[in-house]
Amino acid sequence: MTTVPITGSPATDRAATGPAATGPDTTDHAAAGLDVTALRDALGPLRDREQVAARLLESSAKHSFDPDTELDWDAAVEEGQWFWPPELLSLYDTPMWHRMSEEQRLDLSRHEGAALASLGIWFEIILMQLLVRHVYDKPVTSNHVRYALTEIADECRHSMMFGRMIDWGGAPTYEVPRVYHNLARVLKTVSTTPGSFAATLLGEEILDWMQRLTFPDERVQTLVRGVTRIHVIEEARHVRYAREELRRQMVTAPRWERELTKLSCGEAARVFSVCFVNPRVYENVGLDRREAVAQVKASGHRREVMQTGSKRLTDFFDDIGLLNGVSRRLWRSSGLLA
Repeated sequence: MTTVPITGSPATDRAATGPAATGPDTTDHAAAGLDVTALRDALGPLRDREQVAARLLESSAKHSFDPDTELDWDAAVEEGQWFWPPELLSLYDTPMWHRMSEEQRLDLSRHEGAALASLGIWFEIILMQLLVRHVYDKPVTSNHVRYALTEIADECRHSMMFGRMIDWGGAPTYEVPRVYHNLARVLKTVSTTPGSFAATLLGEEILDWMQRLTFPDERVQTLVRGVTRIHVIEEARHVRYAREELRRQMVTAPRWERELTKLSCGEAARVFSVCFVNPRVYENVGLDRREAVAQVKASGHRREVMQTGSKRLTDFFDDIGLLNGVSRRLWRSSGLLA
C-alpha cells in the first residue's frame, strides 16, 4: 500500500487563515437572550463573528485571482503530463492499473480530473444557494454578510474556471447520478444552518487536500496546477468561514437541530463518497466498468487516500460533537472514516 503524503499550506493560505482576535460575539445572539461572553466549545472560545469576517475580507482583497487573466488558456496540452497525480486516481495500484498502458493511465487522469471538476461545479452551485439562504435575514451591512457575498463571487469564478478546464482538456462533463442531483434539491430546501455549513466543509476539505498535493506536482499539466493553486488559496478562506460558523451554530442551535445535523451530515458523507468518481470514466478510457468499480471498492490504497483526505475534517467534526452515535456509523459506512 502506498502512503499518500500531505503537504503544508502555502504562505498565502497561512495569511488567509491565521488566528483572528478573540472576544465576545455579539452578533445575533444578544437578541436571542444568549450569554455572548460564554460562547465556547471543546476547541475553546468562539471568535467574534465580525472580526473573523473582517480578516477574511482583508485577505480576499490581497489574495484573489481572475482565472481568465491569470491562466494561459491558449496553452497546448502537454504530452506525457498527468491531469491529476496518479496516486490520487481511483484505480491506482489495483490489478487493473498494473495491466493498463501508460497512455491509458494518462487518459484516465484526464477523464477523472474532469469528473472531479464536474463534481466541484455541482457542489459549488449548491453551496452558493446555501450561502444566499444563510445571509437572507442577516444585517446586510455587516462584515459577515459582506464576506459571504465575497465568497459567492469566488465560487462563481471557480465554477467557471473548472468548466473551462474541462473544455481545455477535451473530456466530457460528468454529471452526478440523477437521484443525487434531485436529492440535492431537497437538501437546499430543508437544510438547517449548521447542516449547510457541515455539508460545505465536506465538499470543500477533501478536494482541497487533493489539490494541495496537485498544484506543486511537476508531473501534472501546468494549467491544471494553476487552477488548483488558485482554488487552494481562495478556498482556505471559505473553509475558515465555514468552520467558525459551524462551531457557533453547534453551540447555539437547539438540540433537535444539532441532532438533525448529525444525521444529514452522515448521509451527505455517504452520497459524497459515492459521487466522488463517476463510473463512466472507466468506459470512456476503454475499461470494463463493473470490474473497475469492484477493484476500486476493494482497493486498500484508495481507502487510505479517502480516509487520509478526510481526517482533518473528521477530527474537527469529532471535536465539535458531530461524530457520535448514528452519525459515526454513517461516516464509517461511507468509507471516509476509519
